[in-house]
Amino acid sequence: MSAAGESGGRAQQMRAKAQELNDAAERATDPQERKRLTDKARRLQEESKQQEGGMGGQGMDPMY
Repeated sequence: MSAAGESGGRAQQMRAKAQELNDAAERATDPQERKRLTDKARRLQEESKQQEGGMGGQGMDPMY
């Protein structure tokens, strides 16, 4: 598999996990837990966009 295919697959996995976290946040009754889950989902979505853009090797910090 090519490097682009691997990063695209990784990005797809990250988006799927972000969707699971968003779904869990919708079911959460505790406001702090809901916020934690939505924040984590947002970070995963941003990171998946970086993976697709070829910037995945620059670290985990989305502001990097």
